[in-house]
Amino acid sequence: MSEPPGAAVSVTEAPPSPDTPSKPLTAQRVQPLRRPGRWIATTIVLVLAAQFLHGLVSNPFYQWDRFGYWFLRPTILDGLLITLEVTAYSAVLGLLGGILLALARLSKSPVLRAVSWTYVWAFRSIPLIVVLLFLYNFSALYQTLSVGVPFGPAFFTFDESRLATDMAVAVVGLSLNEAAYAAEVVRGGILSVDQGQHEAASALGLPKGYRFRRIVWPQALRSITPNYVNQLIGLIKSTSLVFYVSLLDLFGTAQTMGSTYPGDIVPLLLVVTVWYLILTSVVSVVQFYVERYYARGATRTLPPTPLQKLRTGLAGLRDRIRREAAV
Repeated sequence: MSEPPGAAVSVTEAPPSPDTPSKPLTAQRVQPLRRPGRWIATTIVLVLAAQFLHGLVSNPFYQWDRFGYWFLRPTILDGLLITLEVTAYSAVLGLLGGILLALARLSKSPVLRAVSWTYVWAFRSIPLIVVLLFLYNFSALYQTLSVGVPFGPAFFTFDESRLATDMAVAVVGLSLNEAAYAAEVVRGGILSVDQGQHEAASALGLPKGYRFRRIVWPQALRSITPNYVNQLIGLIKSTSLVFYVSLLDLFGTAQTMGSTYPGDIVPLLLVVTVWYLILTSVVSVVQFYVERYYARGATRTLPPTPLQKLRTGLAGLRDRIRREAAV
C-alpha cells in the first residue's frame, strides 16, 4: 500500500552489531568542556590590558625620554642606596626585636607578657609618621640620655643631639614599628607548630634551647616566612616616610628633584615607582626560594620553580600540537 503524498516517513536504523569494528578509546578524540564565560572574561582582560599599555606608551604626558634620563642618575642611585640601607638595618633590628617580644609574650612571666602586649598594642596603634616625627624632635624633651641607678647617680651620659642623626632616627623609628608587627608574625608561627612536636621533644629530654632551635623554630619558619616577607615589602615602601625627618632616600630625592625641575615631576614619580617594583620583585623571588627550601619534608613534592613551570608548559603545548597534527 503506497503512502499518501506529503506523509512523513520514519526510518529506524538497525543497531550496530557486536561484530562491527569500532575505534579504540585511545584513538578517539576527547572533546574539552566548553567554557564560554572564561573565554569572554579573558578577552575583556586582554583588551583592557592592551588599552592600558597603549595609553602608557603613547601618552606624551609620561615623558619617557625624561624617565630614561633620570632612571640611572647618580642622585637617584644615592637615594636608592639610602633606601636599601634603612630597609636592611630596620629589617634586621625589627626581626630581632620581634623575636624577643614574641618570646616574652609566650613566657610564663606575667610582667614580660604585659610589657610585650603593651608594646605591640602601642606601636600598632600609633601611625609610623607620628613615631618618626616624635623621635626627630626627641631632643626637645630629653637633651641628654643617661644610664645609671634609677633616682640615683648616672654612670654614663650621652648627648642626644649627637646620637640622633637623620639615619639613626629613621632606622630606630622603623625598627620600633617593625618589631611590633614582627612579634605577632613570629608568635603566630611558633603557635602554628603542632603541640605534639613539643611533647615529643620534651619526652626525649631535650633542653629547651635546643628544642626551640632545632625543632620548633625550623617548623615555625614555614609559617613566618610568607607573612614576614609581606612585612618586609611594607617596610620597603614605608621608607618613603623618612623624607619627613630630612633623610633623602629614593622618594625624598625624587621630591627634591621635582621641586627643582617642576616639569619632570611625573617622570620622577615613574622612576620611583619602577625602582620600588624592582625591589619588591627581588624580595618576592627570594621569598619563593626560601619557602621552597623550608617546604622540604612538609610536602611530597617541592613546588616547581618558574623555569620548571615554563618547561612543563612548553612540553604540554608541544604534545598538544602533535596530537592535533596526528588527528
